[in-house]
Amino acid sequence: MNMNYSSLNYFEQLLDNSVLAWGLFSCGIAQILKIFFELILNQKWRPLILFETGGMPSSHSALVTGTAAGLGWELGFDHPGFALAVAIAFIVMYDASGIRRASGLTAARVNLLSDSIWDDPPKSDLKETLGHTRLEVLIGSLLGPIVSLPGIVFIGSPLHIANMLGLNFG
Repeated sequence: MNMNYSSLNYFEQLLDNSVLAWGLFSCGIAQILKIFFELILNQKWRPLILFETGGMPSSHSALVTGTAAGLGWELGFDHPGFALAVAIAFIVMYDASGIRRASGLTAARVNLLSDSIWDDPPKSDLKETLGHTRLEVLIGSLLGPIVSLPGIVFIGSPLHIANMLGLNFG
């Protein structure tokens, strides 16, 4: 958050939010890495995995930890906003490795049931990759700050990048 906000419109203010931008970038990097983990671990080229939940690494974990680390860096690690971000990050990561993972495991068991037990059999199987293993969450949670903090410190916000490239707004 580098600019004087009195001279920026709302879109420019959003572009000047380096914490949000780098948190989202961390999430995007995690999603892209899923393609390569799928290729290495399962020997399958599946670019559509970009649009699926679950898998290695957890992009939600990367998003929330990258954003929390960025808030800590920008506001101070003693700031209540950082404390809130950390609390939300723990909830998201707990949900990913607990509740969502259990839902996926339950879906896998339901999918094994015979169609003959249903009055109206499902048209397709339930989605089984809903959550993450603890390792997937851990890798995502480490990836977030590893990507976002250097980006915030050394590169800056999208507005700052645009200004460096001579693409001035307003």
